[in-house]
Amino acid sequence: MEVAKPYEPMTLAHLGTLLARADDSTRWRLIAEFLEEYRWEPQATRQALLSAEPAASGDERWDAFLAALAEHLASKDDRAAPEWADSRALRRFWFPFNTRAARVDAVVNAPAAFRRRGVYVAAQELNVA
Repeated sequence: MEVAKPYEPMTLAHLGTLLARADDSTRWRLIAEFLEEYRWEPQATRQALLSAEPAASGDERWDAFLAALAEHLASKDDRAAPEWADSRALRRFWFPFNTRAARVDAVVNAPAAFRRRGVYVAAQELNVA
């Protein structure tokens, strides 16, 4: 008889592991799943979901994205970003949604944590990712 494991929300470190093995379409679904689970967690427990550093994915763009996401979510809860996030940034801008309209929207509406790291994604993409 199998014993069911209790529910545990996805951590950002686990998300990073999943992103490293996924294609772009699947990555956005995984990000949406993480964000949905994160939103349902009590504010007092959310920081623990961001604290462990995700392993390098092999793609510096996604590594910077995860750092930006950690800082962005922490700041929404009036907390500092995890220390590991400070070292991840791109030398060249990246637009994950690379259409003309999406680029303009991202330049205007990318959250500060993302702009600081060279990742240009509009805030609403993080709400419906």
